[in-house]
Amino acid sequence: MTWTATVLTLYPEMFPGPLGHSLAGRALAEGIWSLGARNIRDFAADRHRTVDATPAGGGPGMVLRVDILARAIADLRATTPASTPLLALTPRGPTLTQARVRRLAAGPGVTLICGRFEGFDERLFTGSLGVEPVSIGDYVLSGGEPAALVLLDACVRLLPGVMGAIQSGESESFESGLLEYPHYTRPATWDGQTIPEVLRSGDHAKVAAWRQARSEEDTRLRRPDLWERHDGARVQSPSGAREEKDE
Repeated sequence: MTWTATVLTLYPEMFPGPLGHSLAGRALAEGIWSLGARNIRDFAADRHRTVDATPAGGGPGMVLRVDILARAIADLRATTPASTPLLALTPRGPTLTQARVRRLAAGPGVTLICGRFEGFDERLFTGSLGVEPVSIGDYVLSGGEPAALVLLDACVRLLPGVMGAIQSGESESFESGLLEYPHYTRPATWDGQTIPEVLRSGDHAKVAAWRQARSEEDTRLRRPDLWERHDGARVQSPSGAREEKDE
C-alpha cells in the first residue's frame, strides 16, 4: 500500500519542492509514496476565495477560518483512510519527535494543514474535526509549508525501500534518544587534526564502545534536555554516588 501524504495549503505550488529530489524524489517517482497538495481557497464560498478573517477581540493580522478548513477536511476524508492522522503545523503544538515520525511512517500516510497569517481558529482543534497541532521547533516561520516539508521528509526516508541500508537510520541522532556519535573519513590527517586512533584500530567492539561513549557525552553537553529524558541518564547524589533519576 502506498504511503499517502496530502497537504492543505494556500501555496500548493510549493510541493513537492525539495521532496521531488534525492531519496524522497526517487521514492515518489517509484510510487513508494504519493503526494497531493490542495489549495484551501478551493473551499471558500465567495467569489474572492476568502479564507481568513480578523481575530475576535481585535489585534493585528488575520486568522484562517475554521468553517472553510472544515469543508476542505470533509472533502479529503471522503477519499482517505479513516486512520490517516490529520495534523496542523503550528508553533502552538507539541514538538515533533523521532518517535512520532516513526509512528506516522508506519501508518497509511498523513494529512497536513499549513497555517498562514496569525494562525488557526482554535476551534479547529477543540471541535469534532480531530485535528492535532504539531510543531517542528521553537521558532516562527512565515507559514506551515516549510514545516510540512520537514515533517514529510522525516517520514518518507523511513519508508521501506527508501534508504539503501536500514542501519543508516537506526544509528542516527534521536533514534535511541541520544545524539549520533561524530563521524570521520579520509584524509586521516587534516588541518593538524587526526582521526581518533580507535576508529583506525579495526577492533569493532572498541569502535562500538567509543561511539556509544561519545554519543552519551555529546548529548549530555550539547542537549541536556535530551540527556535528562534518556533512559540511561543519572544524576549525581550529594554523596557522590550515582543514582537513578526520579521520574
